[in-house]
Amino acid sequence: MKYNQLIDHTILKPDAKKEQIIQLCKEANDYSFASVCVNPFWVKLCAKELENSSVKVCTVIGFPLGASTKEVKAFETENAISNGADEIDMVINIGALKDGDDQTVLADIEAVVKAAKGNCVKVILETCLLTKEEIKKACELCVQAKATFVKTSTGFSTGGATVEDVKLMKDTVQDHCEVKASGGVRSFEEMEAVIAVGATRIGTSSGISLVSGKKVEKDY
Repeated sequence: MKYNQLIDHTILKPDAKKEQIIQLCKEANDYSFASVCVNPFWVKLCAKELENSSVKVCTVIGFPLGASTKEVKAFETENAISNGADEIDMVINIGALKDGDDQTVLADIEAVVKAAKGNCVKVILETCLLTKEEIKKACELCVQAKATFVKTSTGFSTGGATVEDVKLMKDTVQDHCEVKASGGVRSFEEMEAVIAVGATRIGTSSGISLVSGKKVEKDY
């Protein structure tokens, strides 16, 4: 049970069916995971399934590209909260960040933080698409916007969490935000490695295997 409460037990694949989401909730409850992380359509079902549980309901906003407008992301967030979401994992405007348009990125995050009304907001940077300087800048903007977490990855791009990126993110945000490592954490040893450099959440579709010490071939 050492790391169970750090796991966001995840199904984000587009072909997930109702029975799989119900099973996800059961597993998360049985293993005392931190949350289930699902697409917005499934939030109501998860909230119902986990009504008397300590497991939180997490959903994704602007997923997986981050290229929606801030108004759309804010509406998605409000809708998710009203449907029972406890935590919001939003994707930043990656293109704006790479253009050096810090104000657009900041406003994007702030709109979601405001719409979340005090609920946990994790900001997905998609680190595999960013330079080290861009990762640092994104983390600084997340701190400025008062996000709860910075998060490495969607799990749907060209790469996932690395120890190097998690350390850079934690060194940048320090105690102002927490860090979530997601995508590509495929063994108990890899999970311990990212936790050792500052991750306090692990996003994975293989949570049971990870906490059982088994290696997994594919995440998310």
